[in-house]
Amino acid sequence: MPAGSPPRSQTSADPVQVLYTAHHGWLLGLLRRRLNCPHGAADLAHDTFVRVLQRPEVVPDLREPRAYLTTIARGLLHDHWRRRSLEQVWLDTLAALPEDMVPSPEETQSLRETLQQLDDMLGRLAPKAREAFVLSQLQGLGYAQIATQLNVSERTVKRYMAQGFELCLTLMD
Repeated sequence: MPAGSPPRSQTSADPVQVLYTAHHGWLLGLLRRRLNCPHGAADLAHDTFVRVLQRPEVVPDLREPRAYLTTIARGLLHDHWRRRSLEQVWLDTLAALPEDMVPSPEETQSLRETLQQLDDMLGRLAPKAREAFVLSQLQGLGYAQIATQLNVSERTVKRYMAQGFELCLTLMD
């Protein structure tokens, strides 16, 4: 067998399986270091390979498989931290409510699901468009204030807001 050739058992193996076998342990270690949570790291490693399975045609041509996996995992980590931040804001809001206004467990679950849907929707926007939309709709800032904060023109803020509203309308259909 020529040097550098894969063992015979791998020549007909599924490329995604080969990628998983070769790099899952490495990816899991990387995510453990970033999250400091073995269970969360395992979940994100799993989710990374689920994303790989959604585009298996890419795998055979990968020159830098770890860079590919890192890029996917980085996006998932970003989503994870954004969700944790949103959840913390939710918990802080609940803690600040007077006792007689605290929602029931059922209402809390419904609100959590709504927040998750909102977060998923906002995740479809580019980062600055998402930030502009949140600053306007959740923090009540005007376009001029948003433009200053994001260091963009008011015209750009209007474009970002149009993207956000268009997405909302699309999802309502």
